[in-house]
Amino acid sequence: MAVHHQRQHVGKQEVIADLELGMMELEMSKNTTYRVILKFALHHLYYLCKMYQVFFRLVLVCIAATAAGQNLTQASFSKSNTGWDEQAPVISPDGKTLFYTIAYHPQNIGGKRDLGDIWMSIRIGDEWTAPVHAGTVLNDAAYNSVIGISADGEQLFLSGHYSPTGKAATQGISVSRKTAAGWSVPENIAIPYFLNKAPFLQGHLSKDGTVFVFAAESRETQGAEDIYASFRSGSGKWSEPRNLGRAINTSLQEWTPSLSDDHTLLYFSSNGRKGYGSFDVYFSQRLDDTWTNWSVPVNMGASVNNEGRNLFYQPYPASGFVLFTSSNSSDEYSDIKIYYPPREIMDSLAQKIMSAKTDTIVKLTEVIREKPIGKEEKVVRVSGKVMNAKNNQPIAAEIHYQSDVVLKAVAGPEGRYEIKLPSVHEYVIKVESPGYVGTMERLDIRTFEMKELEMNYTLQPIEVGTTVNLKNVLFQQSTANLLTESSDELNMVADLMKSNPNIVIELSGHTDNRGLHAHNVRLSKERVDKVKEYLVAKGIDAARISGKGYGGIRPIAENDAEETRKLNRRVEFTIVKN
Repeated sequence: MAVHHQRQHVGKQEVIADLELGMMELEMSKNTTYRVILKFALHHLYYLCKMYQVFFRLVLVCIAATAAGQNLTQASFSKSNTGWDEQAPVISPDGKTLFYTIAYHPQNIGGKRDLGDIWMSIRIGDEWTAPVHAGTVLNDAAYNSVIGISADGEQLFLSGHYSPTGKAATQGISVSRKTAAGWSVPENIAIPYFLNKAPFLQGHLSKDGTVFVFAAESRETQGAEDIYASFRSGSGKWSEPRNLGRAINTSLQEWTPSLSDDHTLLYFSSNGRKGYGSFDVYFSQRLDDTWTNWSVPVNMGASVNNEGRNLFYQPYPASGFVLFTSSNSSDEYSDIKIYYPPREIMDSLAQKIMSAKTDTIVKLTEVIREKPIGKEEKVVRVSGKVMNAKNNQPIAAEIHYQSDVVLKAVAGPEGRYEIKLPSVHEYVIKVESPGYVGTMERLDIRTFEMKELEMNYTLQPIEVGTTVNLKNVLFQQSTANLLTESSDELNMVADLMKSNPNIVIELSGHTDNRGLHAHNVRLSKERVDKVKEYLVAKGIDAARISGKGYGGIRPIAENDAEETRKLNRRVEFTIVKN
């Protein structure tokens, strides 16, 4: 846009200069008829151009003055809210541009199946214009969103890594810089040991650019997605992500975190606590510098939360309002919402933080709401999508929920599924689809706290090179003895190999780096042998399984703390032939 206006301005100056030169030549002309006919036209055209210059400048001044002098309302977003799914709204520091993601829009790079491209609206008076696609520099076939903007508005921070091929082999965040020609090609920013197995990355970069909070399914994740933080040092390097701990993260999903300007308040959405609907917005106060000690999260109340999904809560304290997105149900697309929190409500919420107790696990999920829990809430409606982990495209699948009975949900070609589950059981969930490696999770909804739950899954295609971490295969400490709860996932591996008789796999065993290297190698090999022994006992030909123990030489996380060391103690399998 800037380049376009600049060229227009240069063009007007050239026209005026040409007219002035033409009038000088006219005065020197000896052709009286020529002078009489054209003099009137040239003079009027000249003054029209000069008036247009003044008018154009006045319009720009009026627009800027109007934008600064008027408050935004919900009606201000009537054009920017489309019939599609609006997400992650971010306003530029000068207040003139609204960046946001629109999912499943037919004009996205990936068309209607695209999980989200960045779009823009411009503020004119008290309204945002209809969205304009941000183009192919900021968007690719992956999920694209703005996670932050530098204070001077010159840098745009983006979720994910970018690649000339459109399919980045690495993960993290990126930065694009404002130039005379528009936004530059994003530069990838490396975050050590960054891993997100969820289909898209949601996060927020603090106002000063030193803290990145995000939701991801990673190595330390307690539930489906947890909230993490990474910190930028004075040298510009980012730290390994830190899980914010059980005070924030539940056994279900935490999404769309953001930070207050002073880094003391965390806002996030969760479907793992008592609430009004699918995802409610909460906030919590950081109690120390460990970033794992937080006050009891407080529900933002009915002014923000409804029966649908309420996400991307982001305060703009200088303007006195909050932006977030909201849907009327977990199935519907979201719109951008604006909210001016009354002072008395914010004081009341702050008082809840001060009075909350943190001495028991029960009270970590204790949130007051207007309506009591009724008998109808003993059934939880679970819904979501199943997607290809490689390209984020939807896939058909079956989802089995096993407790004292087995229930089944079916995801159709669009990847969507829905099922109602009695919330009086703990379930083992198995997600399977022909041509894909199945996955297994555990779900405990015995607390009657939710009416709706959204759970999304990604499956890896069965192909050479696919590596699967058997995170539910566990051993007794310092031994190769399998724990009984390992059988569910090992049985899935056996079923996979029976259903795909051409598959040949290589098992790899890993430990942390404590102790003697030779002992670690031996222990990891013994664990590989134990897994192979189990699969052979299930009817798998031993010739289809090879294995090796690597000890601690291939960590996937730091070994400095037990929380991360345990992630390195694992068994994986890789498909080497199909």
